[in-house]
Amino acid sequence: MTELNHKLLVLAGPTAVGKGTVAKYIVEHNPQVSLSVSATTRAPRPGEVDGVSYFFLTDAEFDELIESNQMLEFAVVHGKHRYGTPKQPVEAALAEGRAVLLEIDIQGARQVKERMPQATTVFLAPPSWDELVRRLEGRGTENPAEMALRLETAKVELAAQGEFDHVIVNDEVAKCAAAVVELIMS
Repeated sequence: MTELNHKLLVLAGPTAVGKGTVAKYIVEHNPQVSLSVSATTRAPRPGEVDGVSYFFLTDAEFDELIESNQMLEFAVVHGKHRYGTPKQPVEAALAEGRAVLLEIDIQGARQVKERMPQATTVFLAPPSWDELVRRLEGRGTENPAEMALRLETAKVELAAQGEFDHVIVNDEVAKCAAAVVELIMS
């Protein structure tokens, strides 16, 4: 096993850029990297498992975590649902000397960097706008109105790449994952 530094790495980018796919690949091929499980108020998509894919919470449960300062970051995404990172599992993994990967949205990445400036932030970019649109359409999980909203949000998110420590283009999952792991190891 490769020895990793014990650090927090934030992976963010626009909708459908492949954040989840890259994060899953990293964890499957680097078991010493812990993937933080986010919380959300949206309903599970087909195949998603509570506590593995996300912690699926009610609005009241999400509010309680915020009010008790148990969220590292949180945001409303696409004007509808809230997403956030429970603080305790991240802090516990770092204290155990593990590298922790957060796969979150742009708003959340900003909050993490503010609260934990030692975090390394990575913006995952699509190879092109057309490819991003193709990936979003290929998911088949959004109706036309939701897709239009996600694409408008993606335009704003793409403009934020300069705020990140690193930008990596996701043109091939294994290559992209290797570049992220190299940052974890540096």
